[in-house]
Amino acid sequence: MELRQLQYALQIAIEKNFSRAAEKLHIAQPSLSQQLSKLEKELGVLLFQRTTNSVEVTHAGSQFVEKAQKILDMVEQLKQEMEDISLMRKGKLVVGSLPITGAHVLPLVLPVFQARYPEIEIVLVEETTANLEHLTGNGGADISLLSLPLGDQSLTYEPLMDEEIILAVPPQHPLAQSSAPIEIGQLKDEPFIALKKGQGFRQIAIELCNDAGFMPNIVFESSNIETVQSLVAAGMGIAFVPQMLTRGRWSELSPIYRSLSSKPTRTLVVAYRKGRYLSKAVIKFMETFREVVSPS
Repeated sequence: MELRQLQYALQIAIEKNFSRAAEKLHIAQPSLSQQLSKLEKELGVLLFQRTTNSVEVTHAGSQFVEKAQKILDMVEQLKQEMEDISLMRKGKLVVGSLPITGAHVLPLVLPVFQARYPEIEIVLVEETTANLEHLTGNGGADISLLSLPLGDQSLTYEPLMDEEIILAVPPQHPLAQSSAPIEIGQLKDEPFIALKKGQGFRQIAIELCNDAGFMPNIVFESSNIETVQSLVAAGMGIAFVPQMLTRGRWSELSPIYRSLSSKPTRTLVVAYRKGRYLSKAVIKFMETFREVVSPS
């Protein structure tokens, strides 16, 4: 039994047609039929029932295809693990990131990582939470930097850090004049500025208000956290923001940041598809992230 025969049987089961399967495998149809007959003879069972118009998987064929898929998956994983021996000399890492993280954290992490591993190519993809989860689940990104909770059940994660959530208020707002922690319940009559739907932090902000017994009055929405901050600074409303935004004054027009009495946090994680092999490049990236971006 050869690995290529497993691939052949799997493709026939998918296509249910010898001609289409041969085309996808880039081999001649007679060669495909010959290899399948050779495999069935070796196994002593019929894997496919051929008729004039179709090819149907037999009971034995169904069992064979299921196990063949697992074997081929294990072979692919073995290849990745063997390549991992030399991965730190070469490689490519596709990292998905929320715009907030991309703007405020990755500029700290990426230079350190690339200085240590100059032959590892980093491809950065910035998207909304929903799009990043879909992209990571489908293998379009090796990992994605997201905040909990995750909505895609095909993903798992490693926690990176817990980050405090704070309140941004206009400089002229009465809450800006006091340094005392603010109760979220005090904010029920305030106009809120929030990220648009599809951004994970929007849901975090809404849940904070719900837990305090009210629905936020969202007067403006944006897909960009910098726009949210600008609108707050201009006096258009208040907003919950992650503490990483306070690492420096990002413009002359900045909101005032105030801590919340309940000290809410969000958990930033590196998410990846369940069962996916984590390369050394991914592990070293996570180590660099934790080292450079220590919890506040």
